[in-house]
Amino acid sequence: MKKLLFFFLCMVVLGQAMAKEQRFTLASPNGKLVSHIVATAEEELTYDLVFNGVAVMLPSHVGLNRIYGKTVTGSMAVVKSRTRSIDETVLSPFTRQAAMRDRCNELTLELKNGLYVDFRAYDEGLAYRYRIGKDCTVRFEKVEYNFAGDYKATVPYVTNFDENNYDAQFTSSFENLYTTLPLSQMDGRRLAFLPLLVHAPNGVKVCLTETHLEHFPGLYLKARTMNGQSGVDVRLEGEHARYPKTVKQGGHNNLQLLVEEREDYIALVKKGDELPWRIAMVSRNDAALAMNNMSYLLAAPCRVEDIGWVRPGKVAWDWWNNWNISGVPFKAGINNDTYKYYIDFASSMGIEYVILDEGWAVNKKADLFQVVPEIDLPMLVQYAKERNVGLILWAGYYAFDRDMEHVCRHYSEMGIKGFKIDFMDRDDQVITDFYYRAAAMCAKYHLVADFHGAFKPAGLNRTYPNVLNFEGVAGLEQLKWAPDTWNQVQYDTEIPFVRQTAGPMDYTQGAMHNAAKGCYHPSWSEPMSQGTRCHQLALYIVLESPLNMLCDAPTNYEKEPSYTRFVAGIPTVWDETRVLQGEVGEYIVTARRKGDVWYLGGITNWTERDVNIDLSELVKGDYYVELYSDGKNAHRKGSDYSRVMLGQVQNLSVKMAPGGGFVAKIRPAE
Repeated sequence: MKKLLFFFLCMVVLGQAMAKEQRFTLASPNGKLVSHIVATAEEELTYDLVFNGVAVMLPSHVGLNRIYGKTVTGSMAVVKSRTRSIDETVLSPFTRQAAMRDRCNELTLELKNGLYVDFRAYDEGLAYRYRIGKDCTVRFEKVEYNFAGDYKATVPYVTNFDENNYDAQFTSSFENLYTTLPLSQMDGRRLAFLPLLVHAPNGVKVCLTETHLEHFPGLYLKARTMNGQSGVDVRLEGEHARYPKTVKQGGHNNLQLLVEEREDYIALVKKGDELPWRIAMVSRNDAALAMNNMSYLLAAPCRVEDIGWVRPGKVAWDWWNNWNISGVPFKAGINNDTYKYYIDFASSMGIEYVILDEGWAVNKKADLFQVVPEIDLPMLVQYAKERNVGLILWAGYYAFDRDMEHVCRHYSEMGIKGFKIDFMDRDDQVITDFYYRAAAMCAKYHLVADFHGAFKPAGLNRTYPNVLNFEGVAGLEQLKWAPDTWNQVQYDTEIPFVRQTAGPMDYTQGAMHNAAKGCYHPSWSEPMSQGTRCHQLALYIVLESPLNMLCDAPTNYEKEPSYTRFVAGIPTVWDETRVLQGEVGEYIVTARRKGDVWYLGGITNWTERDVNIDLSELVKGDYYVELYSDGKNAHRKGSDYSRVMLGQVQNLSVKMAPGGGFVAKIRPAE
């Protein structure tokens, strides 16, 4: 009798526990992507990811450990749930297409203390985020990606790794080449920044990133290997920089605030705050992955009422070429004569802007009102205005932030058109909030912004469309100092599928000195690119940069005026984009349309490659093709290229040299 009673009691307890567990299934609109979300009896929350019937990600925990007054809780107990479907058009000015379709299914879970978790399933991926219903302090966030095998990953490690100072990794310029290796071989001591790409079986790719990075620090990932039921399972776990407690001025030319001590929490959040979306983009087609729009679609909507004044375009850049113009009757450098020369060059080529990079303000003062005596800014602004050229100023982070409104008002009234803001080199909550404050202030005074020394865009360009560009990429500037072991060409064929999924990038292409394989060497004053001239040219199509630099010296461009006019005439924002072909780390062919003109751009890694494109899928009627392709000797002299005009051809066949590329401009016949 006692045994029966004990068995009965056990069944009651088990039944009560099972009753507390809640299960939800969320599927994408086409039904091919499914997530099973489980609120466990232990008040934990897990989700998985199934794509085309195959489990790509095993149940993974989500959680937010938070403090309400003196109460600490990590409870994820579900109180209510609701679902809805979304299908709407989002205008996307200053991007790769004029509008984007936002189509997904959503599950919202209401938890205790008014915390909400939103899950959204797109045909292209899965995302979730928290919404805050009550002021609290976040001690840490539990982020897990439990993969169902030891898949390969394309990983961008932070560069500031110090075995004796773990927190040093949270100071980062977010610039590094990728390391591709099995997840189990990732260095568990090192943090990786986002986006990060996982190569699942059957050609499936999972790209992990975040967007709407406001009110919260940025996410890093590190690997942890476990023994699973079917072998080795690998978990990527999230980490965040803790909130800065004390900072000191220092770093590059005293333009940064360096964290000396951190709190024991990562964020202070308030009722109504929306935390970042955690995104897992999923695709069986690499070309489709390169077209994923989730980062933009999940960002906060536009907060600028009038964007008619925002002007994307090209920029004649001074820093990469070290102000190295020649054949002029004055000493080149940071002075009025040099910048007048840059302005004249930009005006003659129809280039919208000239930038005054670091050096126009007195060094090491962190004061943007102390201009060097060699520069007369009001005169240069007027000189540029008369030639239909705008001026953009470089600014260090601390110099800009310490007197932000005064700086923006003063220079806007002078006629400056924008700022390139540099050396944030962090993404704790203080810095992520800075991005939104700076974007709003620039918008208030009709200034465009380019964030350098920055993390990935994370949707800010939707919320503030005056923010046209971001770094967070190991761009061409690296080749001023990188050793000959640095493989920029390989990286170029990876970033369209990884970094660019998060948004535009200030890569700064346009080199006129182009090194074939084995010919590259670093040079500060006369830098070169790796790969061919047409590889550089194609990057203006393959990469997205609404504010796009011409990095080389005006005198180098002026030696090839027809080529330079072609470069200057390539649009920087588009009505339509299609990635036609591509494979991560191998090659990519991208087509972009502005009005009734199509541009095609293709690049390859160090493997020579033939590509064939069916133009009938893009254009109808009569048209002409202007084709720039690698010359016969581009494999040994990178600057060798060919330009031909073709009549109407249905199939375009192009050979790319090692490290090569091509560009085709297709316009209707007159």
